[in-house]
Amino acid sequence: MTASSKQSSALAQPLSLPSAGRTAAYLGLLVLGAVVGVAGSLVQGAWFPGGLLLALAGAAGLFLGGARATGSRAGALAPAAGWMVAVVLLTASRPEGDFLFGAGVGSYLFLLGGMAVAVMCATLAHGRQPGRPGARLGK
Repeated sequence: MTASSKQSSALAQPLSLPSAGRTAAYLGLLVLGAVVGVAGSLVQGAWFPGGLLLALAGAAGLFLGGARATGSRAGALAPAAGWMVAVVLLTASRPEGDFLFGAGVGSYLFLLGGMAVAVMCATLAHGRQPGRPGARLGK
């Protein structure tokens, strides 16, 4: 076996499915993201500048906390997906003409700001990091 084939076989790893506990954590974060999305949409409309900041800070805390708790970027993406689904469903108008979001600056800032916060938290999350080149040699 040549050195290049040893190195390529060491780098190629089989795809492993998450454990049952990790899957339950992701589902819990998804549901929690939906709850934070609903609560944030109500708070941001009630107190405009402070409520908007509070809603975005709550979403950022959940996204970054989920990433840190699970140790992966998927921990930030799961609550972000739940948040996005809840917020998009709340923006749709009903046949009766009722809707939760008004057409104002605050609601647009909440939608775009929440998406930006989700991207930032998923980017800041510590994903799988490659090892240092000399780590195995004790350097």
